[in-house]
Amino acid sequence: MPTQNLNELIEHTLLRADATLADIVRLADEAKQHRFHAVVINSHWIADMRRLLGGSEVKIVTVVGFPLGAMLSKGKAAETKAAVEAGADEIDMVINIGAAKEGHWDFIEHEIHEIVSMAQGRTVKVIIESAGLTPAEIVEASRRTVAARAHFVKTSTGYGPGGATVEAVQLIRETVGCQFGIKASGGIKDRAKAEAMLDAGATRIGTSVGPMLLVP
Repeated sequence: MPTQNLNELIEHTLLRADATLADIVRLADEAKQHRFHAVVINSHWIADMRRLLGGSEVKIVTVVGFPLGAMLSKGKAAETKAAVEAGADEIDMVINIGAAKEGHWDFIEHEIHEIVSMAQGRTVKVIIESAGLTPAEIVEASRRTVAARAHFVKTSTGYGPGGATVEAVQLIRETVGCQFGIKASGGIKDRAKAEAMLDAGATRIGTSVGPMLLVP
């Protein structure tokens, strides 16, 4: 994939629990300067980020069920509703990894569909924590994401057993087809790795070091 527009595929991320307003201001400034697709933040910061990004085309992404995914589905739905009301443009939700390991795929599909409904037409990316799944589980999680009418499969939270791999992205792409979105995230710290993910089939890159990815 051509990468002269790599900046437009980057979601510049800050999900640390100890992030301060100064950190959020820096994230917004970098996103505007480099014209990234989006910033990814915890929902507490949505209102501040809307003010900081005012007039720019940078999207605001927030996370739901993050980082463990193991809370009640009703809690994830309420979190999504609140995030939409606060002004989030896109939602990155975490599936229940334990349910995936148990093979409770109908539950997972229903939960994803509920979040998609609560997002009211906004893009929903489904974090499957691919490093913690077997290849067969990656395939089924990806299939269920498509069936639930979400918009992206996302590899990782960045807090799990590992980050994005070329092999996982390739497997997801083989499963979801050529048109569905794939967000590679977790451990992408330089341009070479970002380009490898795009070559494998990713269409969006999540990283906490967005400006570093633009260095040749």
